[in-house]
Amino acid sequence: MADARDDLRFLPFAVLLLAFASGCVPSLADNPVRDVRRDLPGAYDSTRDAGSTAAVATDDPGRMDWREYFRDPDLRALIEAALDANQELNVRTQEIFIAQAEAAAKRGEYLPRLGAGVGIGGDKVSLYTSQGYSDRATGLAEVLADFAFGFRASWEVDVWGRLRKAAAAADRRYLASREARNFMVTQVIAEIARNYYELVAIDGEIEVLRRNLQVQSDALDVVRAQKLAGRVTELAVQRFEGEVLKTRGRVFDLDQERVQARNRINVLAGRYPAEVPRTPEFLAIPLPHDLSTGLPTQLLENRADVRRAALELEAARLDVASSRLAFLPSVSLDAGLGYRAFDVSHLVATPEALAANLAGNLVAPLLNRSAIEAKYRQANAQQVQAVFEYERTLLQAYTDVVNQLARYQNLTRSYGQQAERVDVLGRAIDVSNTLFQAARADYAEVLMVRRESLDAQTELIETKKRLLLATVDLYVALGGGWRGNEGNPAPS
Repeated sequence: MADARDDLRFLPFAVLLLAFASGCVPSLADNPVRDVRRDLPGAYDSTRDAGSTAAVATDDPGRMDWREYFRDPDLRALIEAALDANQELNVRTQEIFIAQAEAAAKRGEYLPRLGAGVGIGGDKVSLYTSQGYSDRATGLAEVLADFAFGFRASWEVDVWGRLRKAAAAADRRYLASREARNFMVTQVIAEIARNYYELVAIDGEIEVLRRNLQVQSDALDVVRAQKLAGRVTELAVQRFEGEVLKTRGRVFDLDQERVQARNRINVLAGRYPAEVPRTPEFLAIPLPHDLSTGLPTQLLENRADVRRAALELEAARLDVASSRLAFLPSVSLDAGLGYRAFDVSHLVATPEALAANLAGNLVAPLLNRSAIEAKYRQANAQQVQAVFEYERTLLQAYTDVVNQLARYQNLTRSYGQQAERVDVLGRAIDVSNTLFQAARADYAEVLMVRRESLDAQTELIETKKRLLLATVDLYVALGGGWRGNEGNPAPS
């Protein structure tokens, strides 16, 4: 009893010795980490322009549901189909399951392990050993069977919290994978909207060309009649005929672009090429109700990529803390309880065949410190990298809003001027026709006015398309689109 007490009194000194031998953590002065910079300007630069056409408010446009933002029912139906069947989105969903499984595995590392086992074997001991001589003296067989069954348990006691910090880091990466899927949801919605506006704009351009083609064909008939009357030459007929052929060629080119735009939408929706329902009046497509920008600080909560970068940074910091604790001694417990006998008829005899064991281990890293130090430095470098990645993502988010807001403002002004130009040139066509018939204008002037009018109508559609695309990009830059569609592919 006295010897056991002496051993117990020695135990604290042994623990302190192991802790001192293994607790020296290397310095990271060669690659120090710093605090992340989250400071943002109080407002967006573009909103300081007095001529801004976008509302500057303190509400949170990034939280607006895409069903409220996009009011075209055909576009909404396409987005719903894409969110259900988009392949890239399904890939991201599987990444969430993978991250969830990794987090569960990390959590299981600091829980006790319990297993059941059954064993059978044989043992022949040398006769010239104490055990062999004793067995022969007691009349036991030369070869003894060994039957056993029972339970074994082991547990690494997470004294310093190393395993729990590793599990917390895995949880953060799981949440980051969900934010990655949210970011992909926003991108899918935006791509569907962009390609939808592209497709409907092409429809509008083709319709403008066909109307002008009819007008040009009628004008060609008039010029041919005037040639027969001797009022114009064959050159005028050929010039008008060339314009008709040019317009027909543009229709064919646009038709091919329409096929490709339609199929891009089908691929995003996860289906084979098919007709895409859409509005027939492109210029009648309304702009979103509200284009307020909110405050830059709202990007921290609205942008899924910023949220993901923040979670990755938290995970990296937890990895560093876990790697640091790996220099300290680890404590583990091993226990077993079951039955063991050399004769199966005595296997369940209680308490004679009952066997149990309990052991505690205290292990400190001494010779393998170089591997632990390398992992520690690697985790620190990844933490520094995560700081820069977060700051880069936040800077890019702010810049995206400034760029897209300025783009929307300028396109809004440009669209108003383009609409006025279309009206002016429409009246100019009527004037040129009257002057041509009165022989007060030649065919070149008539052709020039018609060509400018056609270009103006096409540019008006193009500007409206770019304006709609700007509203999509501004909505994405503000972090809208993913709320309400993140789903719950795996429990948190």
